[in-house]
Amino acid sequence: MAKIILFQGDSITDAGRSRDNETYAGNGYPTLVKAHLGFEKPGEYLFFNRGVGGNRVPDLYARIVRDVLNLKPDFLSVLIGVNDVWHGIDLANGTGLARYERVYDAFLEEVGAELPDCRIMILEPFVLRGSATDDREDQPDRWTRFRTGVAETAAAARRVADKHGLPFVELQKKFDEACRLESPSYWLSDGVHPTAMGHELIKRAWLAAFAALASV
Repeated sequence: MAKIILFQGDSITDAGRSRDNETYAGNGYPTLVKAHLGFEKPGEYLFFNRGVGGNRVPDLYARIVRDVLNLKPDFLSVLIGVNDVWHGIDLANGTGLARYERVYDAFLEEVGAELPDCRIMILEPFVLRGSATDDREDQPDRWTRFRTGVAETAAAARRVADKHGLPFVELQKKFDEACRLESPSYWLSDGVHPTAMGHELIKRAWLAAFAALASV
């Protein structure tokens, strides 16, 4: 029987996926992973992308039954955190660091209790300078708030991963290093959302982590 790989997160994972056709996983890293593993290991995996644009960790937890537990994945990949910061900067609806960590922990605790055989990887939230994150006349500290907030959120995600004994996939350093080769907008179109090349970067980090996870 084919094993189920479930991608969870916000718009970075959503990437325009279809809500009506499970076979269309969007134009981001989930589809790149699907293409690679589907070609290398035909029939071994089923792929589900349930990322939702705009989601924060509380939103992910709110849909845990429909979009995680009911699917009974064998592998679960989670990338979430930038909106927990961004919504606090622009919408007065940020999650807050303590709540982010507490709710993420509760989410993983419940998945572990309900699906004890599910193998999970946590992907690091990331951000670069761009049109969505750079300073503005009315927000001269916008970039600092983004970079500091996402770094703190990523550290919280790492703590939660460590607590549950889960692999943590580093991405911020990889994007920072990639910017030595090309400008931030080459990798993230607006400082948040990956371009095709940015999604390829995530895919490669994802596959390296998955190879170790799948061999356990």
